[in-house]
Amino acid sequence: MEVEVSVLNIRGIHHAGMGPVADYLQLTKPPIILMLLVTALGGMMVAARGFPTPSSLILVLVGGGLAAGGASALNHYFDRDIDERMQRTKRRPVARGSIAPVRAFIFGISLNVFAVLILGIWVNVFSAILTLGASLFYVVVYTLWLKRLTTQNIVIGGAAGAMPPLVGWAGVTGGVELPAFFLFAIIFFWTPPHFWALSLLLRADYERAGVPMLPVVSGTLATARSIMVHSIILVSITMLFLVSQTVGWIYFLVAIALGTRFLLMAWRLLKAKGLEGARPLYLYSLLYLGLLFAAIMIDSLWNWPLL
Repeated sequence: MEVEVSVLNIRGIHHAGMGPVADYLQLTKPPIILMLLVTALGGMMVAARGFPTPSSLILVLVGGGLAAGGASALNHYFDRDIDERMQRTKRRPVARGSIAPVRAFIFGISLNVFAVLILGIWVNVFSAILTLGASLFYVVVYTLWLKRLTTQNIVIGGAAGAMPPLVGWAGVTGGVELPAFFLFAIIFFWTPPHFWALSLLLRADYERAGVPMLPVVSGTLATARSIMVHSIILVSITMLFLVSQTVGWIYFLVAIALGTRFLLMAWRLLKAKGLEGARPLYLYSLLYLGLLFAAIMIDSLWNWPLL
């Protein structure tokens, strides 16, 4: 899941005399970690029908955060050639030379090893396997292969960012069930509209770097159509989630309101036949996922069934 809105002034930390710390922190992409942990927490709370035990909560979030940070650091390492050619990413630590590539590689591997050990020893083996699988999928399948090969890179690669709810569910129950797969599907189909809206704004950047993002290869109109199709699927899945009988009225009302606006914004982007509406949709997609999972977590506490 590629969330590019900064919630931490890393450059400010750098100027305050903490350059190396800020650089390594930037390698982990903290905003992405935050969003992934929110979705993992949602999976845990639905599985537990409320708050999980403090120990499992802390261990899953720490393990998940380390794995996400490690995968991001490896992404910096393998994408350094692309990052150097893009205006948006050329100031990343590896791309600008403030962290040697081999150090970023070792840092990313180390974080993932710690994550798997924490989850495997103190939570359960299944959650550790899911976490390792998500990191490998993101680094090997998405970063090294799909991103450089096909316009469907973010569609297939989005599976990595959709894994945290499964990890959260497994952290509570030791397995996964139908509601966890609904949460996975919500994030999986949220990712393309979110990232395609961003890639519309950065089309020239991706073209310069030779990355075959959908707007670069197929154009603005085809991208807007794909955003519309995936938005319809996304909102439909959020409604189908009700059949799992794990969410109720709070979720239903929030999902209806958020989904209606999402579809309207995707429709406006399509009818505009240009970049108008891309930025609002991108920014709203961030708010959408955060509020939707907040509703899921609140619903798990009150548990007012709809069906």
